[in-house]
Amino acid sequence: MSEFDWFQRPTPEAEAAEDALAWAKEAYARLKAQQQGSQPEVETVEKVEAVKEVEIFEEPKPTEDPKLEEQKPVVSLLEQAAAKREERLASLAQEAPPAEPELGQLDADFLWSAEVLAAQGRSAAQVSIEEIDWLAKLRAGMEKTRQGFVTQLLENLGDDPLSEKSLEEIESLLLRADVGVESTDQSLDRLRKRMNEGVLDATEALGLLKQELREQLEKPLSNKGVFPLLAPDKNQLNIWLIVGVNGVGKTTTLGKLANLAVRSGYSCLVAAGDTFRAAAVQQLQVWAERSGVTVIANPSANADPAAVVFDAIGAARSKNIELLLVDTAGRLQTKHNLMEELAKVRRIIDRLAPEAKVESLLVLDASQGQNGLRQAMAFAAAAQLTGVVLTKLDGSARGGVALAVAAETGLPIRFIGAGEGIKDLRPFNSFEFVEALLARN
Repeated sequence: MSEFDWFQRPTPEAEAAEDALAWAKEAYARLKAQQQGSQPEVETVEKVEAVKEVEIFEEPKPTEDPKLEEQKPVVSLLEQAAAKREERLASLAQEAPPAEPELGQLDADFLWSAEVLAAQGRSAAQVSIEEIDWLAKLRAGMEKTRQGFVTQLLENLGDDPLSEKSLEEIESLLLRADVGVESTDQSLDRLRKRMNEGVLDATEALGLLKQELREQLEKPLSNKGVFPLLAPDKNQLNIWLIVGVNGVGKTTTLGKLANLAVRSGYSCLVAAGDTFRAAAVQQLQVWAERSGVTVIANPSANADPAAVVFDAIGAARSKNIELLLVDTAGRLQTKHNLMEELAKVRRIIDRLAPEAKVESLLVLDASQGQNGLRQAMAFAAAAQLTGVVLTKLDGSARGGVALAVAAETGLPIRFIGAGEGIKDLRPFNSFEFVEALLARN
């Protein structure tokens, strides 16, 4: 089965299908026929039995002598940390390639995903299994944010018209979801204005809230006059700087972006510019190898990141690379040093590749909530940020921070991550995000 090109995905048209259930059944039948026509040959019983036999007759591992255990030397904390890093890298290197998504049952997850796609004006013939799989993951990833939020919201709205009291309760719910003060105020102002014009029932209020949240997420795009879907330009050098503090998933995000680019048909190269963090280069090389992408790196400790980028631009030019992804340092001795290194890297890019299309993407950890906003403001000037990648949505109850980021920084959210797999990073879609945030469980 050919890969789905997420960089060429149709943008929402907000034109709902007349019969969502019939649409879902048609899409399901087509996808099922498509999957059955491309299923690999099933392993024979003999192969399975042979594997079982090998497992049965494996020699048991010898147990360690308790006396020898007592004689083991004491290992320092630094040595323990280094050993754990090596274990993580080895585990990542040995991880099996991700399986292609498979079509499950015509269940609630499929129906919800199909309804979201149909509401964007998509036809049943345009839908892929990958999109259905991703939307199910996004909905599941937003569950912690959604827990209690949607239930209480619907309870507060009830069957009665919207009132000032229910507005106060909605305000409290939005703030608890880390939506942010500015975004919450804008949402309430819109609801209050509509309420003053006439009776506003619960269904209309929820629809109006969704529309307001979508517009807030899309406002940075309209202000900057840029296309909703960020994709590299074909047959041209694109350079994407990936910035952020250590611990937010910056290097992992870069590895997933490389995989997304390769599967979408782009030539890709990676520059290992985070030369200050232990094992950062090795971690990036492991991620890149899983996608068949070359890494330009300097093996020396504390090498100059700008020099690495210099070499990477030269390599990208010689190989006619379309997308150069640059990993950057996330921590130096002082914030000033960190920002100066980022500014230096940007100057090198502007001097050596003035014709390149440059993006500077800040990686934020959704679980950090409002703290991520302070990171965004600290990086904004030095890195000339153009967008945000929001990670770890699947493990956070603060998914609403996406709205706070858009409202208070003016930066568009470009990609979101909702899982640990190499394919669990996708271009941001405001319609799908809001639907997942406010989905009924």
